[in-house]
Amino acid sequence: MTKPRTLDDLRRYAVARTLFKPTTLLRAIEKLGFVQADPIRAPARAQDLILRHRVKNYRAGELERRYARLGVEEDFFVNYGFLPRAVQVLMHPRTPRTRLGPRQRERAQAVLEYIRQNGALHPRKIDEYFAHGKVVNYWGGSSNATTHLLDLMHFRGMLRVVKRVNGTRIYSAHSYPERAPGQKPGNASLDALIDVVVQTYAPLPVRSLDPLVRRLRYGAPQWRDELTPALRRAKARLNHDKVADIDWFWPANEDPDSLRDTNDAHVRLLTPFDPIVWDRKRFELLWKWSYRFEAYTPAAKRKLGYYALPLLWQDQIIGWGNARVENQTLVTDFGYVAGRAPQGSAFKQALAEELQRMREFLALT
Repeated sequence: MTKPRTLDDLRRYAVARTLFKPTTLLRAIEKLGFVQADPIRAPARAQDLILRHRVKNYRAGELERRYARLGVEEDFFVNYGFLPRAVQVLMHPRTPRTRLGPRQRERAQAVLEYIRQNGALHPRKIDEYFAHGKVVNYWGGSSNATTHLLDLMHFRGMLRVVKRVNGTRIYSAHSYPERAPGQKPGNASLDALIDVVVQTYAPLPVRSLDPLVRRLRYGAPQWRDELTPALRRAKARLNHDKVADIDWFWPANEDPDSLRDTNDAHVRLLTPFDPIVWDRKRFELLWKWSYRFEAYTPAAKRKLGYYALPLLWQDQIIGWGNARVENQTLVTDFGYVAGRAPQGSAFKQALAEELQRMREFLALT
């Protein structure tokens, strides 16, 4: 009789499947399926902190430096980030739920013609030419109206990001081919997108799978009404098991039992947006404590820190670390769920090695 799977098995599988043997940058992005982006540097951007564990000799900013030659795209998926081009095109041409107003359409067409005539341009150059002024942003503050318009045009497929300069997106004019007449939308392409979601974040408890798949209404809004039947198809297609009275799902071509005995004797500092950490519901099921991202929490109310990095030791997330760079020196402090660090030389040595890897990643002397 086969031994029933346990949460311990799924926890080891969750770690082992995504912390694969470091490979090339493009291959790592293809294996992950999606790399979430975030502008905060603490001590580096989320996309770099994700990739440093999975790419050989990765250095902070390498994705930005090599982006134009990689065959990947910046776009909104279930969040904003980087995808293989073959995945990104599945979401296009998009049909946003809201249309541009007459004034926005006029401005967008003018900007598009200007970029076509002048090539890829820094947003500052576009704003200097058009002087669109300011708008109220999502957080209630003031944003550059040209930057806001460029975001809307990028989402609608009128522009694509060709590179970044010091973190600023540089756009070129773009268009996506219309779908062939008679092609049934929301089937093969949507199913493939759901498989990418699962590839990135598996294994997923059912209460995480449902809302995560429904976040595709942002990346592929034209298929919003197709998500419920697509979710049913996915549940029938994916491998799954009931563990601890919860239905769990993972890719159809994977077997958790083949990875659950992996014993990775490393310490790793993970970004809050790492696939291991991102799903907070799954996090609590597998590691039995609540991790919270507190960058937008008032300082006086923070318990873990501004940008606390979950601390993975073997297959257990045992605490968190805060890291910053001061005068070319990595400064860190740690907290532990058990109240203290694991005892013994193995953890101390592994932590020292992780901090050295972090210094090399940040190019610190």
